[in-house]
Amino acid sequence: MSEIPPRSSVQSFKKLDVWKRAIELTDVIYRITKSFPRDEMFGLTSQLRRAAVSIPANIAEGAGRRGRGEYAYHVGIARGSTNEVTALLEISLRQGLVSSNDVEEAELLLVQVGQMLSGLLRSLDRDTS
Repeated sequence: MSEIPPRSSVQSFKKLDVWKRAIELTDVIYRITKSFPRDEMFGLTSQLRRAAVSIPANIAEGAGRRGRGEYAYHVGIARGSTNEVTALLEISLRQGLVSSNDVEEAELLLVQVGQMLSGLLRSLDRDTS
């Protein structure tokens, strides 16, 4: 089960395993997209990077909000971004921009992050009921 960070620290989200794993995923996506062709800089490269960055960014933003409902909202956005990354990786694979090994590496992290975000959402929902 995911642990909700305490409000005592402005950067308490950094202690969350899901945030750390999302940062790892972002690192992988940046590494993968470095080899994308230059003409994709404003296409798939940019979209994949923005979607990946959105995951830890929304976890952080949600943790800084006043109520659990707002926190859950941002965690939900982060979870949606995991689906966006998955879709963009599939497109990248079909276009021959990324290897299946790189996709598998990213998808392992995506599954872990998605499960952790779902756990955090369940925890937030339970605490607001």
